[in-house]
Amino acid sequence: MSEVFEGYERQYCELSSSLSRKCASACLLDGEQKKQKVSEIKGGLDDAEALIRKMDLEARSLQPNVKAMLLAKLREYKSDLNNLKSEVKRITSANANQAARDELLESGMADTLMVSADQRGRLLMSTDRLNQSSERVKESRRTMLETEELGVSILQDLHQQRQSLLHAHNTLHGVDDNIGKSKKILTVSCLHLQLHGVDDNIGKSKKILTAMSRTMNRNKCIIGSIVAALVIAIILILYFKLSH
Repeated sequence: MSEVFEGYERQYCELSSSLSRKCASACLLDGEQKKQKVSEIKGGLDDAEALIRKMDLEARSLQPNVKAMLLAKLREYKSDLNNLKSEVKRITSANANQAARDELLESGMADTLMVSADQRGRLLMSTDRLNQSSERVKESRRTMLETEELGVSILQDLHQQRQSLLHAHNTLHGVDDNIGKSKKILTVSCLHLQLHGVDDNIGKSKKILTAMSRTMNRNKCIIGSIVAALVIAIILILYFKLSH
């Protein structure tokens, strides 16, 4: 919830309580003292109206879900202010006689104060509910930030694993090049031995080539297994991180 709205709300609640006490005391006064007290109350009502206008402007500038709750709360404040205005009108009524004032003090004033107290109680309860909603919004925001940080971490891990795969691919490519070069060297050696008529060395060279070819195939299988294991590891890391 908006901190600006909360500030205006605290000021209004304090001012409303003060005006209720002044209304109660004004009913017991006469003459100039009563006029002075009523003048103070009217000034306080003007301040209260200004605070309500500020709260209304602030509430309408917020997000729709928060705005709806604050406007509902603001309607209760306006009702409370109207009760205070009605109370001031009854106090300042020129046609009210002493009996009416006594009755107002004994019954109507008490009922009004009880209604005002009940409304303020409901307003305080609404304030508590809004505070709880604000905490939930803050908690959701913290969760969103944590999720964002987790996503960044996963992307960094994927980048590192991609670099590892590229390095393994380059290594495999280098091995293939070396194998090709070795085959060419061995082929030239075989031709050279054939030219010199060394049949035994040719047989040995063939065995060597066969063994090297098997070794190369085995190296390819090993490298392929390493790449497959890295890919599976990446998939498992993503699964566990996203599932938690």
